[in-house]
Amino acid sequence: MPALSPVLLLPGLGNSGPAHWQSRWEQHYGYPRVNQHNWDQPACHDWVQMLDRAVAAAGPDVVVVAHSLGCATVAHWARTTRHRLAGALLVAPADVDRPNFPSEVTGFAPMPLAPLPCPSIVAASTNDEYVTLTRAQAFAGAWGSRLVNVGALGHINSASELGLWPQGHALLRELMGLLT
Repeated sequence: MPALSPVLLLPGLGNSGPAHWQSRWEQHYGYPRVNQHNWDQPACHDWVQMLDRAVAAAGPDVVVVAHSLGCATVAHWARTTRHRLAGALLVAPADVDRPNFPSEVTGFAPMPLAPLPCPSIVAASTNDEYVTLTRAQAFAGAWGSRLVNVGALGHINSASELGLWPQGHALLRELMGLLT
């Protein structure tokens, strides 16, 4: 696999605002974002379809960097697609099975717990309000992903004030190194 694998950014509910590390990566590194038709009332089928189109256009060497609900999208996508990924960095996977999950999000529960068909890393925080570290560990185990505990970074989003989040980009480079 070439060292410069294409990277797709897959935000979660509400998209990633300008202070989010994904938006900063898009601006700084030029990684394109998978755009959704409805960021605020996501339907799983629609999000999976948009991811499938983006992966098909990018080619089989693509690495997806998903955040929050984007991680659930990858898990659902992997069950239904004929396309493949080279790898996936899954950051702060939102627990779509929790009872208080936002009602405007439809079709993402239950979280798929089948192994992903590519190397993957789950980055999880010790104080994420949308997933416990124990639940993130369970996702990582089911998906065949390596879990990285990034410490107390909340939901690893704009509120975490991570800037370019160099620790996350190091995880992406590590994942890409595994693919060579």
